[in-house]
Amino acid sequence: MIEYNRKDWIGNLFSYRGTALRQAGKRVVVMTIYAVIIQAIYTIGKEQGGFAFDGFFGLNPAQHAVLGSLLGFLIVFRMNASNGRYWEGRSAWGAIINASRNLVRVGVAHTHAGSELADLVAGYVISLRRSLQGNMDLEETEVFLPDELRCQAERFGNPPTAVAFAISAWIEREFSSGQLEPQLVRHMEEQLSKLVDAQGACEKIRKTPLPFVYVVMIKQLIMVYLLTLPFAVGKECGWWSPVVMAIVSLGLFGMEEAGVETEDPFGTDDNCLDMVTYTLTIARDTGQMAAGKHVGRTIDPPTTLTEGTGELVTG
Repeated sequence: MIEYNRKDWIGNLFSYRGTALRQAGKRVVVMTIYAVIIQAIYTIGKEQGGFAFDGFFGLNPAQHAVLGSLLGFLIVFRMNASNGRYWEGRSAWGAIINASRNLVRVGVAHTHAGSELADLVAGYVISLRRSLQGNMDLEETEVFLPDELRCQAERFGNPPTAVAFAISAWIEREFSSGQLEPQLVRHMEEQLSKLVDAQGACEKIRKTPLPFVYVVMIKQLIMVYLLTLPFAVGKECGWWSPVVMAIVSLGLFGMEEAGVETEDPFGTDDNCLDMVTYTLTIARDTGQMAAGKHVGRTIDPPTTLTEGTGELVTG
């Protein structure tokens, strides 16, 4: 995900990284060359006079605009659907961050094995991030997860589920040893359930793309619209028609590419969610809670000097 200055209008205007130009640029050039060829054929034909070119640009611009209106509605639908998936993915990761903090906070405060829970939660979110990006191994979790658990999780079809089960086993173990009261167990299991629910929401987004019929229809209509555009504007615009083609094709291809890139918010493209930062945030916060468990309990009460006696009085 690209961090940018929302108020830097000029800087954003001339940006290249993260824009649709990287994916759509070649197609825009091809369509512009196509418009140049169509305009050249018409101009040469008129100059030679050997062919009847009077009806060459006979496509009515108003009728052509009807197709453009329909195409605009479809592209807006595509972008709204993609933005909805993007925001849903971000909301799911927000829930993961909050549930991770709450789970570890209670575990650290009421047990003597809070650091172990913090490591399990950090390993869980890292394995979830890698799973959403198509990596079913447990790399990057060596620091947090014991080797035995990593070997067991790698045999699972879904490694994060195995780590979540280990967290639940940790809760049961601490309850059996008398470290946790039943109400705390219930609370921690609720936070763990929120983690698993958010995991399911992310997996739903990743494994359920937009219906193929919508995607194909938009691409087909874009091509029909652009291939017929020179015949609708060539007579009025003349040699400016390739410029019109470049601008219109950039808009259509660019908006379609923006929808494609944000459709999968868990990828590695420039505009995808920065899940690395999210997992580092969770690992940092949970680790600090585990390391600072006794902070606040070791502060000595203030001391004052009693007048006339010179004795230090605690209070």
